[in-house]
Amino acid sequence: MRIICSKQNLLNGVQIVSKAVPGKTTMPILECILIDASKGVISLTANDMELGIETIVDGDIVEPGIVAIDAKFLLEIVRKLPDNFVVISTDSSFKTSITCEKAKFDIAGKSGDDFSMLPVISKNEFIVLRQFTLKDLVRQTIFSIADNDNNKMMTGELFQIEGSRLKVVSLDGHRISIRKVDLREEYTNRKVVVPGKTLNEVSKILNGDAESEVMIYFTDKHIVFEFGTTTVVSRLIEGEYFRIDQMLNGDYETKVHINKKELLSCIDRATLLIKEGDKKPIIMNISDEYMELTINSVVGSMNEEIDIAKSGKDLMIGFNPKFLIDALRVVDLEEIDMYMLNPKSPCIIKDEEDTFTYLILPVNFTTVR
Repeated sequence: MRIICSKQNLLNGVQIVSKAVPGKTTMPILECILIDASKGVISLTANDMELGIETIVDGDIVEPGIVAIDAKFLLEIVRKLPDNFVVISTDSSFKTSITCEKAKFDIAGKSGDDFSMLPVISKNEFIVLRQFTLKDLVRQTIFSIADNDNNKMMTGELFQIEGSRLKVVSLDGHRISIRKVDLREEYTNRKVVVPGKTLNEVSKILNGDAESEVMIYFTDKHIVFEFGTTTVVSRLIEGEYFRIDQMLNGDYETKVHINKKELLSCIDRATLLIKEGDKKPIIMNISDEYMELTINSVVGSMNEEIDIAKSGKDLMIGFNPKFLIDALRVVDLEEIDMYMLNPKSPCIIKDEEDTFTYLILPVNFTTVR
């Protein structure tokens, strides 16, 4: 094999597929990136058996062929090459040379025949989204997934298609994030749970262009994202997702209309008094014209008042400040509505158009006088 391509094109391709290279594995071939120039294009592929990524790189094929190269070495070598054209060539024993200007590396490659190729997926069921929309959906929900595998279902996000609407749900046992978007046409109803890792990596690769599209294909066990010259294939998390409708009932006795930026800034200031690892709640004392926010820690205390419009009962309620910050940061509105029932029931932040819902469970607290 002998191929020639620009350093930047090659580096972009290697960086994209490297996201599917496993950190630890008992299969050394999975630590490699497959360079395949045997089918008329230069494709790069990585696959950890749960997540696989393939992308096409612009370049010239002088001699067709295929080789697997250690991903870590390939990425570091290409990253530090001069900004010029790169020549990659292999011999019959898969010894690989990477040359750019006067720099030349000789490394041991492996047979591409041993590489685990991406599964061939049926493309009968699909939806189409703008890249910007998908990137936004992930940004506005991914923070609510669980960060450990104690409950596998919580490490993924529900993608639920109902006619011409897509609903994305994430939860970690303390909060729920829901985003809904309208699709351009009617699709087959379907529910799948997509690993959070997959959505994180897809979001990093997407350029977020409002005009470019993503094709998303579904099967019983896989999801496929196709955009530009890149294909991402991921296993789904199998099982029944949580039933959350009961927690989202419309009962409330206190409704607060508040400036989002003021609330976010206030909570952000309050967290200055919380040491890492401390679990100190921020306490909201809600009355007719203002909300008083208070925090007490070993470092000190802070309280601040924010003007609000309230309907319903006065209420004192405590929350993990991080959970409030995470939700408020991704709400793209100047003013928000918060709905609460009592100090033991969740707070729900939602808009009138029903495009987003954030539910946050309260925490117990003791008042300090």
